[in-house]
Amino acid sequence: MYCFFLSEGSDCIKANAQSCGECIQVAEKCGWCTDIDFLKQGESKSARCDELQSLITKGCTKAKIENPRGSTSINKNKAVTNRKKDMAEKLKADQITQIQPQKLTLNLRSGEAQTFKLKFKRAEDYPIDLYYLMDLSFSMKDDLENVKNLGTDLMREMKEVTSDFKIGFGSFVEKTVMPYISTTPARLLNPCTSTNNDTCTSPFSYKNVLKLTENGKEFNSLVSKQQISGNLDSPEGGFDAIMQVAVCGDAIGWRNVTRLLVFSTDAGFHFAGDGKLGGIVLPNDGKCHLENNMYTMSHYYDYPSIAHLVQKLSDNNIQTIFAVTEEFQPVYKELKNLIPKSAVGTLSSNSSNVIKLIIDSYNSLSSEVILENGKLPEGVSITYKSICKNGWVGTGENGRKCSNISIGDEVSFEIAIKSEKCPPQGKSETITIKPLGFTENVEIVLNFICECECSKDGKPLSEMCHNGNGTFECGACRCNEGRIGRLCECSTDEVRTDDLDANCRKDNGTDICSNNGDCVCGTCECKKRENPEERYSGKFCECDNFNCDRSSNKLCGGHGRCECRVCICDANYTGSACDCSLDTSTCLAANKQICNGRGTCECGVCKCTNPKFQGPTCEICPTCSGVCAEHKDCVQCRAFDTGEKKDTCERDCSYFNLIRVKDRDKLPQPADQSYPLSHCKERDANDCWFYYTYAVRNHTEREVYVVDTLECPAGPDIIPIVAGVVAGIVLIGLALLLIWKLLMIIHDRREFAKFEKEKMNAKWDTVRHLFLLKNKLKQTEFAIQ
Repeated sequence: MYCFFLSEGSDCIKANAQSCGECIQVAEKCGWCTDIDFLKQGESKSARCDELQSLITKGCTKAKIENPRGSTSINKNKAVTNRKKDMAEKLKADQITQIQPQKLTLNLRSGEAQTFKLKFKRAEDYPIDLYYLMDLSFSMKDDLENVKNLGTDLMREMKEVTSDFKIGFGSFVEKTVMPYISTTPARLLNPCTSTNNDTCTSPFSYKNVLKLTENGKEFNSLVSKQQISGNLDSPEGGFDAIMQVAVCGDAIGWRNVTRLLVFSTDAGFHFAGDGKLGGIVLPNDGKCHLENNMYTMSHYYDYPSIAHLVQKLSDNNIQTIFAVTEEFQPVYKELKNLIPKSAVGTLSSNSSNVIKLIIDSYNSLSSEVILENGKLPEGVSITYKSICKNGWVGTGENGRKCSNISIGDEVSFEIAIKSEKCPPQGKSETITIKPLGFTENVEIVLNFICECECSKDGKPLSEMCHNGNGTFECGACRCNEGRIGRLCECSTDEVRTDDLDANCRKDNGTDICSNNGDCVCGTCECKKRENPEERYSGKFCECDNFNCDRSSNKLCGGHGRCECRVCICDANYTGSACDCSLDTSTCLAANKQICNGRGTCECGVCKCTNPKFQGPTCEICPTCSGVCAEHKDCVQCRAFDTGEKKDTCERDCSYFNLIRVKDRDKLPQPADQSYPLSHCKERDANDCWFYYTYAVRNHTEREVYVVDTLECPAGPDIIPIVAGVVAGIVLIGLALLLIWKLLMIIHDRREFAKFEKEKMNAKWDTVRHLFLLKNKLKQTEFAIQ
């Protein structure tokens, strides 16, 4: 059975690949069939490029499918260093390994990612270089006093972290042009105001005071000799100084170890574009311009941009600690968010807490590892997944980093690199991945799979390609420039001519390639369908595999395949839409007969020949009398010698064999028999039930199995009935008597109440007459007097 649906393989077909190399660059799911006989008539070369399963379905064997895969190989894999601080033999920085492996080679197939694992382990007693860059504008006067002893004090504290520590010092003020400083001669000599009688050094942009050294006392000595300077505006030129510290590696003395830059100030900063105020319009070139340890081009180049600064700090593996006063914390925290591997600490008003700030910031920076990759070639992408302490897993941007790493902790990263296309000429590329702030990196060589292995065996100027007009490779012709066609048989100048088009018209008709293809060099190349499983074929593209008859909305009923608009049915199916099943199992009735012996089985459906019968297996007869009612009288007369046919039983009821059984359990059951039978339950004239089973064996022999005892209803029980009637009469009499008595009581009570009322009325009249008589006597007596 064939199912036609839109699959991912359509991308491979849409690419219209003309060679194996073009095909495998479309997507990793695309393969190329190298079988010479794979293409059907009317199909173009690009039909060889398809999704793998689709190629197999179309008849290309796995052995003939070109589908190269990418690979990963490790070239340098030195184990990470297990170094202890108290080891007698001290390792140099270049002898310490914190990331593994160090070099890999990836062979990339377009669309297929190659994944590898990187391991990082923070080494103990790793060397540190720290450069202290200080703002020496006038507002930092009291801070300078506290920094003068920084060298020896910091050396002592850092011994707890590493036995190999170097420190350097630099200072900055501002660009030496208006309006950043006053350019009057007096102010150039002493920019401090005359009211406080302070002596300041001339303003400068950046000065490298002390190259990195292990001598803390030398640091103290040189810093003690430094003097404060001054400028006019509040923001300082610190970005100029940071740029020079980053790019002047030889002058600063940076080693290939952990590099820390402490930037100390109590003010904001100028950045790119601010130089226009002083007439400086040239962008910062990001190069070293130190002469006698002084930055000499501050008046010539603008301040660097933040992005430029980020790039240079990252390129030179410098981690920045911004030690700034509380007032400018919000500004520098925003800056920190733009500069990877940087920290911000709150500097007290006189820099008295600078050592604690540096130690805390260093611990914060070193406890986090962030991976960064170099510029990727066009079309190449990279994704990260981190596996950090306690099994924490990060993806996306969080996949680049792990935090809270202590000395000796080991974390790992899973890195996937994918290429979407081949570079020009398939040239190899090299990229690097490194932990920010560390000098070590991983070198990755990217090789791109742009051609198939079979192309190595290609035969240039092959006779199979129309007299040598192409290279025969991977089962097809790769045409020379200016040639086209499946066999390179045509030049681009001959593509559209009437003579060639005539070869593409079926039966000299007007339609070129049946309007289903293009005429290329006198040969039809059929159009491709959106659904890769649907295709045109034939010399004139007159055939297709999707316009056949359908049944149940399925092509060829889902039971065949469509070839040139005709259904080729599977076994046991026939019909124009393969919707006619030759299987008769669906026509079997309960008696195991096809259509109950009363019809024929056509396409898996019964056609009943007797119009009285219907149903899926011709077993239903709505107008027929029931089997049980039909044979009731005969069974009754033969088994029990009763019923309407008692007198004619021998004549009318000898058509079946009577078999008596003791009870209903002995009657035959349908599951135990291979012939049809009916269970019956009938009632005789005495309201007695009798049970029997009617069966037809071998279509002719009729049998009746009858239970030889009747089930008759039991007679009435006279005594309970009489007792019930008597009891009912007595109860009814008692009920009537009680009702009469109740009515009499109600009547007597009403009469008594009436008598009492009349008695009270009589008594009231007597009293009234006496009262009137008394009043009359009094009136008479009064009259006499």
